[in-house]
Formats: sequence, C-alpha cells, structure tokens
Amino acid sequence: MPLALIASAGVNANEYLARHIAELGYARPVIVASGGEARRRLAEKDFEIVVINTPLPDEFGHELGTYAVECSHAGVLLLAKSGTAEQISGNLQQNGVLVLAKPFSSAQFRQAVQMASSCCRRLAPLLEENARLTDKIAQLRLVDRAKCMLIERRGMTEAEAHRLIEKRAMDTRTSRGEVASALLDEEDDDL
Repeated sequence: MPLALIASAGVNANEYLARHIAELGYARPVIVASGGEARRRLAEKDFEIVVINTPLPDEFGHELGTYAVECSHAGVLLLAKSGTAEQISGNLQQNGVLVLAKPFSSAQFRQAVQMASSCCRRLAPLLEENARLTDKIAQLRLVDRAKCMLIERRGMTEAEAHRLIEKRAMDTRTSRGEVASALLDEEDDDL
C-alpha cells in the first residue's frame, strides 16, 4: 500500500488533507508538524507522495520540498498562498516540486496529488533498471579486478584469466562476480 507524508502545522488543514489523500487510496497518511520531523520520517520510510502545507513552524517549507525530491523518489506537492506560490514556483518546479496555490478546490488538490503520484510511479521502473545496471557494473568491476590480480600475481594472460573465471562460474553454478570475489578473497588470505 502506498504511503503518504503530510507536513503541516494546522489541525484543520491536516484533517482536510488527510481525508482527501485517504480518498485517493493512501490509508492513514503520516502527519508531521515540522520540517525536521518530516526529514526524519523521509529517512525512515519510502513515501509515494509528500504534501507540504506552508508555512511550517521551523521553516517555510520550500527547503523541505527540495530535500524530499533529492533524498527520495516521492512525488512532492507544496501548498502555498497564492502570491508566494507565484514567486517560488519557478525554482521549485525546476527541481521537481509541484506547487499548488492556496486557496484551492478539493478537485484541484486531488488532481495535484494524482499528478505527483504519477510522477513517482513513472520513476519506479527506471529506478529498478538503474539499480540492476549499477549492480551489473559493480560485478564487471569486480571481475576486472580479479583478472588483473590473476595477470599480475599468477602470470596469466587476460584470455586465460577470463577463461578461468568463466569456467569456475559454470562449474560452481555461480555468477562471475561471486567467483571473482572468491578469487580476490583467496589472494588476500595468501598475503
């Protein structure tokens, strides 16, 4: 179930925001009253949506919006008074924060939440692909390190080192990265 975080100091606003977010499928959103508490919660859990109702008691809220975009994959929606929203929306939108001017209708709020949520969901497959590719690059680096070690310390050619790693991986039914790691560990133990 997707999680929502609401950073807002107003009790009436909290009830309104929580009710409308719950209608969109975010059961029991986490509500905090300050930017500091919101940052702590962002470090603890992965939220799909973050709603910041400005101003907050310890900061205005635009810094929190930028922080939320940088440290999480959540869609971030900042609520600000009309005049202020016009002044800050340019910079925040370049950073990926949606800005909604107050006052707004229920329909506008729900639509803004849905747009922020869509951004988060659109990023999910890209993040998975990025993690897969990062892991693959790490495996390749590990294999290259093992090959270099075999060339330097055991006098093998690059083709022989490659063949050794491939053969051990096939024989043991493990990945080349695991074989490379084991070879490097063996060499460290010998030193």
